[in-house]
Amino acid sequence: MKLALIALALAAALPLSAQAGELNYNYVQLDYTRASLDGVDADPDGFTLKGSAALGEKFYLFGSYLRGSDSIEGLDLDYDQTQVGFGYRHAVSERTDMIAELSYVKAEIDVEDEFNASGDGYRASFGVRGLMSDSMEGYAKANWTDAEDADGAFSGTVGALFKINQTWGINAEAEFGDDATIWGLGVRASF
Repeated sequence: MKLALIALALAAALPLSAQAGELNYNYVQLDYTRASLDGVDADPDGFTLKGSAALGEKFYLFGSYLRGSDSIEGLDLDYDQTQVGFGYRHAVSERTDMIAELSYVKAEIDVEDEFNASGDGYRASFGVRGLMSDSMEGYAKANWTDAEDADGAFSGTVGALFKINQTWGINAEAEFGDDATIWGLGVRASF
C-alpha cells in the first residue's frame, strides 16, 4: 500500500517537472478580470476568454472577449470588450521575441436603460515576450488605441506566465491607461 502511494505521488509529480522552455503562441486562457473605468463610478469584474493560434514561424492570430458587471447607484452596469487581431514575432534570441500586433477592438458599457455607449477602434501594440526561466515567462507591450468618437490613447500591458507543465500555466496581466486599468489572473492551456 505504501509503495502504491509513493508510485502515485511520483506519477502525479511528473507533469510538474516537465517544464516547457519555449514561447508558445497556441493557447486558450480564462481569466478573472477587474476593470477600473475612467469617468464611471464602478469597477466591473468578470471573466475574459483569450486565445492565440500560430500561423507558421512568424505570425499568429489572437483574440479576447471580456465580460464584466457591477452596479452604479442601484443600476446594473455591464462592460463588454472584444479584441481580434494579427501578430508578428521576431526572435531576438532563443528565449526572447519582439512582437508587433494590430487588432480591432470593440467596447460597450450598458447601464440598464439609463446609459449605453459603444465604440469601435483599432489598436497597435509593440513589445517583448521572453522566458525568464524554463517555467516563467514575462511580457510587456506599449499600446496605441484609436477609437471612433474618442482621441487615441496610449496604454501599457505587463504580464507573467508561470508554467506548471507543458500544457498548464497560471497567468497574471495588467493594462494601465488613461481611460481604464484592467487586470486579470487566470489559467492557460497551451497546445
